[in-house]
Amino acid sequence: MNYILFDGPSRNNLLPFTFTRPVADIRVGILTIREKWERFLDTTTTTVTEDYLLDKYPMVEMDDNVMINASYLPNLELVEMIRDLAENQVIFQDEDVIAFYTKEAQDNINFETFEALEFSGDTIKIENTWDIFSKNGEAIQEDFNLITKDRSSQHIPASNNCIAPENIFIEEGATLEFTTLNASKGPIYIAKDAEIMEGSLIRGPLALCEAAVIKMGAKIYGPTTIGPSSKVGGEITNSVIFENSNKGHEGYLGNSVIGEWCNLGADTNNSNLKNNYAEVRLWDYQTEGFARTGLQFCGLMMGDHSKCGINTMFNTGTVVGVSANIFGSGFPRNFIPSFSWGGSNGFTTYLTKKAFEVAEVVMSRRKIKFTDIDKAILEHIFEETKQYRRE
Repeated sequence: MNYILFDGPSRNNLLPFTFTRPVADIRVGILTIREKWERFLDTTTTTVTEDYLLDKYPMVEMDDNVMINASYLPNLELVEMIRDLAENQVIFQDEDVIAFYTKEAQDNINFETFEALEFSGDTIKIENTWDIFSKNGEAIQEDFNLITKDRSSQHIPASNNCIAPENIFIEEGATLEFTTLNASKGPIYIAKDAEIMEGSLIRGPLALCEAAVIKMGAKIYGPTTIGPSSKVGGEITNSVIFENSNKGHEGYLGNSVIGEWCNLGADTNNSNLKNNYAEVRLWDYQTEGFARTGLQFCGLMMGDHSKCGINTMFNTGTVVGVSANIFGSGFPRNFIPSFSWGGSNGFTTYLTKKAFEVAEVVMSRRKIKFTDIDKAILEHIFEETKQYRRE
């Protein structure tokens, strides 16, 4: 069977992270949504996403296709129901399409001709940016169970101080000495070639992904994910950092999501609670206004390739687009459009030529090429987000 993950109606609610990737390639828990589905289905998947992303994330369509809404995270009950789908059957939950089996081209789908099946089980759905951190604890536990089933952890070095070591799993090649690991509140997963430096204080749930680094004396608690090859230090609570990003120094990050190729300068801090304890509102790209989150704690949402200088301060519920560069004293406004350059005193347009020069240098340091496809994606985002910038 050919399985295809589609973005679905939540795609725009997940901007700015879905400017540069399909919904399926968002990381929540230990794995990306795509990696979760591929483990459960034991096969590769492709994607239905925005046209400008197709060169990087192509779709492969065959005679028999099962389409899956990438906002839904897999579990055994849901996967079994999807595997049992027959042609022209569709799985709903409430009014949402979760999956369907078709031999028709995607432009010809008419669900009125399908047999509707109701999924009544529980599953995690990622439909807003804040779900990425607020549902991260549950997702870490699910991924931990999936990855570690019937496997044995590497030995925990004796220099480490551990609580609930049965909830700690260390992959081959990981290094850690003289740390404190408390897994009594949730599992701690340390991936291949990851490193936790001396003096770090860790309370699970934690997902430290492949080749990621926690620097000396860091304090990390609340369900937190550090993506592959990312480096972090200072204080972090209940946040998700995608791959290849850095928060390498002191400063506080809480209830936040940081995209790929981001860098937070030394002593960058974000607020995650309003002074009046009111509900946090976040910028909504669909309504072009600030949307209710239902949350009292909500910090920083930063899109790919964005960076900030030392001592940057972000207000509660700040959304930063793609490839923004923020610096200077004071609080910048709590919606910073893509390709913005500046700070609390105002912003100008960060021209693509300069942004591309930085991206090429940053990516080459990780031995990754900044391709013409990457440029085309960022150029599209630059044009699409012009309306938000003051030229």
